[in-house]
Amino acid sequence: MIKDLGFGIVFHEFRYTVDEFPLYDSAEDEAPSEKVNKITAEEPLSVVTVRRSEFSYKSNLPIPKDSNTNQGVRSIYKLYRMRNRSKNSPATSKETSDGLPVDETKIKNVVVTAKRSPYAVLALFILVIHGIWAVHHYQFENLPEPLSADQVGKRGFSEESAMKHVKALTQLGPHPVGSDALELGLQYVLEEAEKIKTTAHWEVDVDVDLFHASSGANILVGGLFKGKTLVYSDLKHVVLRISPKYTSEEVDSAILVSSHIDTVFSAEGAGDCSSCVAVMLELARGISQWAHGFKNSVIFLFNTGEEEGLNGAHSFITQHPWSSSIHMAIDLEAMGIGGASAIFQAGPNPWAIENYALVAKYPSGQILAQDLFTSGVIKSATDFQVYKEVAGLSGLDFAYADNTAVYHTKNDKLKLLKPGSLQHLGENMLAFLLHTASSSQLTKMASNEKSQHDPAIYFDILGTYMVVFKQSLANMLYNSVIMQSMMIWCTSILMGGSTSAVSLSLSFFSILLMWIFSLSFSIFVAFILPLISSSPVPFISNPWLVGGLFVSPAFLGALTGQHIGFLMLQKYIFKIMENRSLSLSLVLDLPILPLYGLSPQLLLMDCLKRHYPQIEHQRLGGTVVGMGVRFDRNPGGNPEWLGSLLLAVYISAVVCLSLVYLISYIHISGAKKFIAIGSFIVFCLSLTSVISGIIPPFTEDISRAVNVVHVVDTSANKEPNSYISLFSTTPGKLTKEIEHIGEGFECGREKVIDFVTFTASYSCWTEGNSVNGWSKSDIPTLNVENDTPTTDERLTQVTINTKESTRWSLAINTNKIEDFRLKDGENGEELIQTGTKSSADGWHIIQYSGGKNASRRFGLTLYWGKNGTQVENDEDEVLLKLRTDVDRLTPKVKRVLEKLPSWCSLFGKSTSPHTLAFISSLRVNF
Repeated sequence: MIKDLGFGIVFHEFRYTVDEFPLYDSAEDEAPSEKVNKITAEEPLSVVTVRRSEFSYKSNLPIPKDSNTNQGVRSIYKLYRMRNRSKNSPATSKETSDGLPVDETKIKNVVVTAKRSPYAVLALFILVIHGIWAVHHYQFENLPEPLSADQVGKRGFSEESAMKHVKALTQLGPHPVGSDALELGLQYVLEEAEKIKTTAHWEVDVDVDLFHASSGANILVGGLFKGKTLVYSDLKHVVLRISPKYTSEEVDSAILVSSHIDTVFSAEGAGDCSSCVAVMLELARGISQWAHGFKNSVIFLFNTGEEEGLNGAHSFITQHPWSSSIHMAIDLEAMGIGGASAIFQAGPNPWAIENYALVAKYPSGQILAQDLFTSGVIKSATDFQVYKEVAGLSGLDFAYADNTAVYHTKNDKLKLLKPGSLQHLGENMLAFLLHTASSSQLTKMASNEKSQHDPAIYFDILGTYMVVFKQSLANMLYNSVIMQSMMIWCTSILMGGSTSAVSLSLSFFSILLMWIFSLSFSIFVAFILPLISSSPVPFISNPWLVGGLFVSPAFLGALTGQHIGFLMLQKYIFKIMENRSLSLSLVLDLPILPLYGLSPQLLLMDCLKRHYPQIEHQRLGGTVVGMGVRFDRNPGGNPEWLGSLLLAVYISAVVCLSLVYLISYIHISGAKKFIAIGSFIVFCLSLTSVISGIIPPFTEDISRAVNVVHVVDTSANKEPNSYISLFSTTPGKLTKEIEHIGEGFECGREKVIDFVTFTASYSCWTEGNSVNGWSKSDIPTLNVENDTPTTDERLTQVTINTKESTRWSLAINTNKIEDFRLKDGENGEELIQTGTKSSADGWHIIQYSGGKNASRRFGLTLYWGKNGTQVENDEDEVLLKLRTDVDRLTPKVKRVLEKLPSWCSLFGKSTSPHTLAFISSLRVNF
């Protein structure tokens, strides 16, 4: 009987008769009194009925009359005899010389059962799901106990002490670049740094510097910065250097630990990144008691300007004298608030991640996060990009990623910061810095170019251990797996012939069907959500709802698709075995089938030369769900269902890759119906909760991201057009919000607003009572001072006056302009030099941000391209677009914000306008 060879294939209802096989296999089993004259079977491995003259065993295959079959029948019968002897007592059972029981009346109807209970399989399935949740909880939710200053002493890390810094900074409220609150934040950090200097170990030098950066231009080529130049001015940073007092060589070798004090205008920044600053201050206090034994100094950079385009890191690296001594950079960031801070970027030299894995108490990090971040799937950037691209440094990039839905909103607040979050990062960083600062290998790391071309593959195991190996080893291992898989398949096909080839093809066709049905079921849900729910992303406030809305359909689809493929493969095997003996050829056909369960995931990792632990997909899924709040970077520019569709595709891929082998085994049990029905019930309950509104898509703590902007637009004509605009980066219409606010808003796609850095295709607007709170003197100007067209070259000089604003964005039409340069109109300093400029969609954007004393007058020189002088039919084409931002609440905006629903929050990023924005333009035919 062939029941299960580990590939999920079950042979049902085979019946056959054998009349001439005596059941003996040794001398002691001499000729039995009767021969076996009938062999039948019921469910495979379910019922075995044995009688004196009748042996029942289930199979639908004709057993060939050869020695192999005879041996198999004798083995089955012998197994029965062994079981029967153990079950019958000597008083009631005796055996004859042939080994069979004497009491035929008692043995006649003996049934030996070995059946897979559907309830047992269902229980096992539930246990697997619970186990996955338990592992996730242990790895990502199990944070260390916060420690007090008394518990850790002078040299340890205390979350209790660090939390005092978080409270002090969050009490300032939002503190963006140029605000009074940021000045207070800088002053607080500076005072704490001076305290560390006075309490440091007597053999340790602590240098504190309040660095005032001059103007500069940050031109990055990757990620979000293609087609942009980021210009800054009047930025201040606090820099603290700790080094051993009696060693001279440490000054030439330093480790940089960096984070930012500033926040966006919409958040107080408990997570992003007051928590990081607090950890750094507490680390500096502890390091100052250890550094007398260091071989390298440690520099702590508390910068400003990160939220406006990584300007703080750029100004320090390019202008501060200490930057030349840095050999490794560590950046601390947050994409949410609290939780286990994990490494999501490392390298390019693997030395840092190797040493972190060696000493970290609670190591956390996955190469999967790094791959997604660097690929651009996650639309964000950190200071680590500056340290790699501009300074050429290697190192580590840490981030808090819990509750990513609160990122840059009002809910980035202290009460949502989980206890133990700072202790987790602090203890890991303290151990790492003590180890690397004492190492003599730091200077060799930067000079080892060979290692930089052999990056590390890394992942942690339950937050307890970290596995790190180099890409070269990964290539060897994964190529070996691919070769072995191909050898197995080729050998099976060569020796099994066409049967093996067809079986393998049907196996892979089963996988294809599984993917098709899984994607279809989950994508269908993504399409219907905007039709049945008040929000196309109703799972934001409760990420576990994703399990019912997408995981269940994806699982049901995978089960359905694989079941269809299973039936096709089963039918083919039955047909083949009706005409073929159980020979070596068939044995070689069948073992290839288990590979159809493992091959997709293995081959994916092999081809990518990566290792992606399955548990990491759960955390990444939570990050993807939270990013739905800010998914629509151009409000209304994407279909409402697009965000849910991408989530559905991701979940289907994880289900198909993770559960393909497990799902195949469900087919051999009677629990298939129970599991399918259970999954369907979970889906129906989740869908019902969405339709009924029992679980709201947003709450006061998990808010929808919106922007309320008083727009003064002079781009269409000379007379300003003033109105209040309300738009959202969260997919979905604003109907419910407008009903709550009132104020005469109209919503739709009729009024497309070009905010220079993005376009709002869907928004709500009202013009009533919008003339107050601003004056014509606030409107920026673009004046052409000189235009010298020639046959070979055309130059145009434009003066820009941003009036009150020190935060503005200018778009230059690169279809007309080949190059340009920008000068500070007040001191003549050249901010952007001529040279090759990248573009995106035909525009190059300058984003400027500065402190209170930053310039407001600029000179722009435009170098036209060869076709730039052709201005015919270009009357309506725009040459320059300018938006200036002012952090001011006009009376109308103030009323709207007061009426804003509790489930909504202002959202800020480097491209977002403040609450008052002026828009102007200069046409080609000026």
